[in-house]
Amino acid sequence: MKQFETRAIRLQTERSQHHEHSTPIFPTSSFIFDDAEHMRALFAEEAEGNIYSRFSNPSVREFELKMASLEGTEDAVATATGMAAIYSTLATLLEQGDHIVACRSIFGSSYQILTQYLVKWGISHTFVDAGDPSGWKDAVRPSSKILFIETPSNPGLDVIDLEWAAQFAHQNGMLLVVDNCFATPYLQTPVQWGADIITHSATKFIDGQGRVLGGVVCASEKHIKSIHKFIRNTGPSLSPFNAWVLSKSLETLAVRMDRHCDHALKLAIELKDHPKLRAVHYPFLPDHPGHQIALKQMRAGGGLLTFEVQGGLTAGTRFMDRLEMITITANLGDTRTIATHPASSTHSKLPPEERERVGITDGLIRVSVGLEHADDILNDIVQALD
Repeated sequence: MKQFETRAIRLQTERSQHHEHSTPIFPTSSFIFDDAEHMRALFAEEAEGNIYSRFSNPSVREFELKMASLEGTEDAVATATGMAAIYSTLATLLEQGDHIVACRSIFGSSYQILTQYLVKWGISHTFVDAGDPSGWKDAVRPSSKILFIETPSNPGLDVIDLEWAAQFAHQNGMLLVVDNCFATPYLQTPVQWGADIITHSATKFIDGQGRVLGGVVCASEKHIKSIHKFIRNTGPSLSPFNAWVLSKSLETLAVRMDRHCDHALKLAIELKDHPKLRAVHYPFLPDHPGHQIALKQMRAGGGLLTFEVQGGLTAGTRFMDRLEMITITANLGDTRTIATHPASSTHSKLPPEERERVGITDGLIRVSVGLEHADDILNDIVQALD
């Protein structure tokens, strides 16, 4: 098998009669059948081909096949957003009476899916602390079907041992579903450690330039067939244009992630002893609780770091307001460095006690480290602190 970078660039759909070098976009809602029998055979799934872009599209399929290759899974299915990928996975695989064991430190919208929507249909959940795997055993029920985790987590950057989590899930009859958004397949491939299903918000590092929304689920052919059927019938499909953008973006993922990680580690080292900060969190800092696990399962520490500003909410918001270059937005994974205050934005819907339990203090700042010169990023953070 060719190396990651080569697969990300060279895996393309077949060229047309025009012999184009770069794969074109296929912005069409439907496709033409040769005759009535061809139409019947496609709908009966006796032949392969495209029917309707909610079902499949060449631009979307190229992105799916690339992601499956990069994640090391048999297949993949793309969605309109990362949250559509997570919801479609859970809605497909769970039914009334089932139970989810979920890491407490998950994205705010994932928390809302579990606590506000799935419960309406009789699907229950139990949250477990990432730093206390021994406590996970108490959360398991006979009806537990899925173990859902993020690693590194959003925004606390908790690191969970994927090998241990996969063994735990399988010993208890559960599938391990991993949100791999922060690491991307370049830094971490959860199936290597036994994970069953991988989800991504492709909006983030996979796009890498803040342009389009997208999501993807990577898994076995069996699971993808079921999830694809759900997406085909309910409609959260990825648009051909967004798929084309994301497929092209994968061509530069490796070089971008190398730079993101180099910059983030430099910032973490430079900031960890700053007098205005209570703590700096980054998986490749030696004092991070998950440092050894991160070294084991990640190529590098990722493009995000978090720090806690001395003085709580007032100091945190003052820091945000004094940034000069760094962008204030709720996105991440961009070429531009981004700062977010999770307690008042991405995780504001979590109850205060839940935020406290996963380390989202009022002074916590999440920084998605961009591709600007590292000194310029550092100087903006330092001047805002000082």
